Amino acid sequence: LHAEDPARNWKSKDCAIYLVTSLATKKQTAKHGATQASELVNLTDFFNNQILPELKSPNIDLTPVLKADALKYVAAFRNMLSRDILIGCLPFLIHYLKAKSVVVHTYAAYAIERIFTLKNPGGAAPVSRDEVKPILEELLVNLFKAFEIRGSEENEYIMKAIMRTFSMMQEDMSPYMADLLTQLIAKLAAVSKNPSKPQFNHYLFESLSCAVRFTGSSSGNLAEFENGLFPVFTEIIRRDVTEFLPYVFQVLSLLLELRKDGLPDTHMGLFPFLLSAAPWERPGNIPPMVRLLQAYIKKAPGMVTEEHKLGGLLGVFQKLIASKTNDHEGFYILNTLVESVDQSVLAKHIQQIFILLFQRLSSSKTTKYVKGLLVFLSLYASKYGAATLAEIVDSLQKKLFGMVLEKLYIAEVQKVCGTTERKICAVGIINILTQCPVMLTEYNNYWAPLLNALLAVFELPEDTSTPDDEHFIEIEDTPGYQAAYCQLAFAGSTDHDPFSASIPDAKIYLAQCLNKLSTAHPGKVTPMIKSSLSPDALACLQKYFTAAGVTLS
Repeated sequence: LHAEDPARNWKSKDCAIYLVTSLATKKQTAKHGATQASELVNLTDFFNNQILPELKSPNIDLTPVLKADALKYVAAFRNMLSRDILIGCLPFLIHYLKAKSVVVHTYAAYAIERIFTLKNPGGAAPVSRDEVKPILEELLVNLFKAFEIRGSEENEYIMKAIMRTFSMMQEDMSPYMADLLTQLIAKLAAVSKNPSKPQFNHYLFESLSCAVRFTGSSSGNLAEFENGLFPVFTEIIRRDVTEFLPYVFQVLSLLLELRKDGLPDTHMGLFPFLLSAAPWERPGNIPPMVRLLQAYIKKAPGMVTEEHKLGGLLGVFQKLIASKTNDHEGFYILNTLVESVDQSVLAKHIQQIFILLFQRLSSSKTTKYVKGLLVFLSLYASKYGAATLAEIVDSLQKKLFGMVLEKLYIAEVQKVCGTTERKICAVGIINILTQCPVMLTEYNNYWAPLLNALLAVFELPEDTSTPDDEHFIEIEDTPGYQAAYCQLAFAGSTDHDPFSASIPDAKIYLAQCLNKLSTAHPGKVTPMIKSSLSPDALACLQKYFTAAGVTLS
């Protein structure tokens, strides 16, 4: 019927495409589209005979229902159509972004975005950057132009396609980024006046993050991004646009982390706001604000730890550490301070910091808190010296360091989770065992049990048990509506190992340190080890010595 009179009988073809699409799909997922098709339908033949003619139609606004059907077919069967078909479709999909029908250009954007996420079983993308390069400029122009079509001013599928294009093409976006950044900032300024489409807004910030990560650093355009983004970010903060603040903090963190030099005045101008009380009252702000403070500390430790600023930073730490929900965020700030600044900077405050930590341990101990405390103590021992750690802990209460060894390290260190966290604890324990004189005198009875605990960290899986009464501690009452923290995938930070350069292998570091200790104390260390370790533990230790090329004296 449709072939006899396409203009009048387009509904017949619409029904046919619908039936074929429905019957052909045996299995499908939202992520991958159709993953298994009926043997009764030859998907390629149907594409060539029925779908491709619609895509090739010179008038993209004629019979929009059929155009939408064709685009939907490509999106639905993207995993089952050949690579050549998908690559051949891209110019048509890009052209259909100009269609007046919101449904049609939305399906075009959706199909492009889904094709760009495809991976074959080997992990490679069937459509590569090299194949998109020749059509990249037209793709970008048409995507951004689609926002001008009435009804698509805040079309989330278009913005998601922009995000996916940025993430796929990465540095290849550089020639176009100056103009695109202007358009993205204008769009951000417009939607910030009345945020109403969460998905669109999320993909907008993801697109900005992609732009910063992939083109800001590689092309040296970071200052251009900062100059463009700061005015609108400042206005969002000034007007307290709560929906956008967590996103703004994440992008600011990314900008700071990518900087190779110090901080300009624009960044430092925001610092007092980060220490004020109001933004910390919203749970959604806390993770990105902590990350942003960490970035400030790492990039400009001298500036942000001036006395009047350091007090504010420690005030934030004190507020966070008091919360069962956010105590880990407090440890992030404290650990970054320890890692980034000289011991003298914290000297005035360090006793009060330890008092706060042990008061919280005494009043409201949880497994999560103990794990965070162990990581901090270990980092402190490694950065400022294990002897210094023992001295300050014992200055709070006589023999308290022995209780820390027995009740925290020996009893709980196996519960610390995360490769980096366990390595920090391991390095800290090694330093306590081998660089802390009191471990061979008044705390000598803890030496062997601590070594056994360390070997367990190296050789046994982590202890994931949690007391029954702690399963719901992450829930705290917050009055009224609060904007949730929505993490940006493309603004994410990488896991940081403070010993990646100095101590690549903690097991070898243990062997080297024990070798030095036994050389300094001949006839003392070796008997302690041999008399206190099981044959299996001794065998593990011997492997470390062999790998390090050292022996015990």
